[in-house]
Amino acid sequence: MTRWDDGYGILQVGAVAVPLEVAASYRARTRGLLGRDGIEGALLLTPAASVHTFRMRFAIDVAYLDRSLRVRAVVTMAPGRLGLPRPLSRHVLEAEAGAMAGWGLRPGIRVGVRPRGRLDTA
Repeated sequence: MTRWDDGYGILQVGAVAVPLEVAASYRARTRGLLGRDGIEGALLLTPAASVHTFRMRFAIDVAYLDRSLRVRAVVTMAPGRLGLPRPLSRHVLEAEAGAMAGWGLRPGIRVGVRPRGRLDTA
């Protein structure tokens, strides 16, 4: 079992490497993408099985991942929406709308995560 910490990393989608933020603490998951005008790369929420886009400023792609980081579903959510919980999902990836299709991310693909550093949460 992997222990996740808030920090930065690289999301590997096939041959594509994407900058990644990891939100593993309650505080970081609660904040998510709120208050931002966009994101370069992706945000991994862990553990998580659902998300919402209330008070978000932009539409996002959402990928639901199982424990082995296999993509179970990918949806695009407009601001002000509540996503339904996905059974067997353990992690959620968020990115700007349209980004995941550009990376080739789709259900059935297994992604990789390489850590790059910790967030200063003090």
